Amino acid sequence: MIMEPYDAFRFYQSMKLHFESDSYDAIKYNYKTSVKPQSFWKRKDKYFFAKVGRKFNDTRELINYYAAHFIQDKTWIGEMIEDEDIYQAYQKRMQSLGYTFENDMCKLANIANLDQVLDSSDGHPDIITSYLSGDINIESVVIMNQLTGFMKRADKEITETIVWPDVSRKIRKYSPFVQYDLQKAKNIVLRVFTSE
Repeated sequence: MIMEPYDAFRFYQSMKLHFESDSYDAIKYNYKTSVKPQSFWKRKDKYFFAKVGRKFNDTRELINYYAAHFIQDKTWIGEMIEDEDIYQAYQKRMQSLGYTFENDMCKLANIANLDQVLDSSDGHPDIITSYLSGDINIESVVIMNQLTGFMKRADKEITETIVWPDVSRKIRKYSPFVQYDLQKAKNIVLRVFTSE
């Protein structure tokens, strides 16, 4: 069954609000917003939503499609459609999340020990610096935060206001969309950071 263009737009609006605002939580509000069909039909980009609606008949897949683009800062629907590689790369990362996470942890273990990698007393922790430089994936940062809660401390300690607020929001907002067995993740972290 093809998704209606307005429904594709509705989910887009809720995901956009979710990633761009501190107060709105798409999951908590069940992807509902105050957007009305009349405002959708007046949009010049409604064709793109029809195209996305034809592509996905599963709501979960559509939500993941939007999440994949929002974490790459592709926020306009036209950009999303133009750059299909983003969603394909996202699917690939999700299918091999354990492998990706372990590789990223090995890269971090080569930098420092676990406490130092997560330490934010002197600014961005190494894990964030590695993510921002493209050395590790955002999913690994999210999983580490789910395991350790290092972001709470970082939010208190980091005073820089240009990069950190956006990075922090992105990681927090993306967290519910990253599902991984935390016991497996814990075992990977222990194995990688305690081996010589």
